Formats: sequence, structure tokens, C-alpha cells
Amino acid sequence: MTTNHQKNIATFIHLSTFSRFIIPLGNFIGPIVLWIMNKDKSDFIDAHGKQAINFQISILLYTLIIGMLTIPFFIFKIFNGLDFIDFHGFHDFHINIRKPSPLLYITGGLGFLAVIGFILELVFIVIASLKARDGELYEYPLTIKFLK
Repeated sequence: MTTNHQKNIATFIHLSTFSRFIIPLGNFIGPIVLWIMNKDKSDFIDAHGKQAINFQISILLYTLIIGMLTIPFFIFKIFNGLDFIDFHGFHDFHINIRKPSPLLYITGGLGFLAVIGFILELVFIVIASLKARDGELYEYPLTIKFLK
């Protein structure tokens, strides 16, 4: 039987990922510290801790992949010329707006994908916290199991 204390710790493991908005790398430090301190006390806490940490590592990996996909597009745009601003002094300043580059659509699409991923990440964390509070196990979608 899972006690209220174990449910609370599992809930805080998931919610501690929001500490990244205050502390750099808090989304890793918070869950790891809570999980290490309490993993031997309960299988329920151990399972939720592993899920939260695996999800954060997976999100980091997906973010790095999207970031690495966008870097070539920025480099291509730089070498293609960023001449949309002509600045020849304050008296002769022009902005040239031409037909947008297809690279703009690709990087915009990847950026939109990153924003949707961020929103889904927040939703999944809240759902996992609510499931932990109710004493249920929750598996984050699209999570790579680094810790088993």
C-alpha cells in the first residue's frame, strides 16, 4: 500500500522539474536529489523518480536534435547573405523585404515544433504529478529508458 508520504514525495519529484525556471539545470538536480534520497524507501517513489529523470534526459536529447537540425539552416542563410538591412548612416537606413527564403519556413517549422514540445512537456509533467498524487504509476510518452 502506498502511503500519503510516498505519494507526496513522488509528486514533488515530478514538480521539482519546474525548478529549472529558477535554478539552472534544476529540472535535473531537483528530481535526482529527491529520488536518490528516497528511492530505497519505496518502489513507488523509485519508479516515479526514474520516469521523471528519464523524461528530462529524453527532452534534453530531443531539444539537442532539433537545435542541431536548425544550425545548418542558419549557416546557409548567413552565407547566402543577410542583406535585408542597409545601414549607411542614420540618414540612409533601408529595410529590404523580399520574398521569404524557404529556409525561413523550415526553421520556423522547427521552432514551432520546439514550442509545441515545450507546452506538451509542461502538460505531461502536470499529468504525472496528478497521477503520483493519486497513487498511480505514470509513464511519460516518447521517453527513452536510460534508468531501468
